[in-house]
Amino acid sequence: MAHLPEREAVGTLLRHVLELLDGDVAKVYAERGLADYRPRYSPVVRALLASGPMPIRDLARAVGVTHSAASQTVAQMNRAGLVDLTPGADARQRLVTLTAKARALLPVVTAEWSATTAAMRTLDTELSIPLADLLTELATALTRRPFRARIADAGLPSPEARDDLV
Repeated sequence: MAHLPEREAVGTLLRHVLELLDGDVAKVYAERGLADYRPRYSPVVRALLASGPMPIRDLARAVGVTHSAASQTVAQMNRAGLVDLTPGADARQRLVTLTAKARALLPVVTAEWSATTAAMRTLDTELSIPLADLLTELATALTRRPFRARIADAGLPSPEARDDLV
């Protein structure tokens, strides 16, 4: 068994779990001849399939990431030939559209989505709470009260107090 990050290193542990999940999904794609397709592309593809071409800003909102993260993913997908970028309503806006290459991959990608969903349900039976439920609960709690505020409440001196120490 691989060594796990320290229990208190929650950020490291979250990244480790994501690497385990995404790493194996990426291996599934590679085994099926889709070595250039990344797990992070799937939410973008799903959103574009559901809503059609859209600006990066709207795409970011649809998949629940920052504009910067969506822009980076779209740039990678564009380099891989999976999306096209065309001018939008004004010069600042670019519309993201799936290419014929992306549409040709849909049978394999869709089958992977279904299998991954089923595998996640199986994994959830081994957990005390389904992972998506826990992550949703966590995101809701952090939206309600940001972690930064929790750190301050735990006794970290304010930046002003630090200035007094210097």
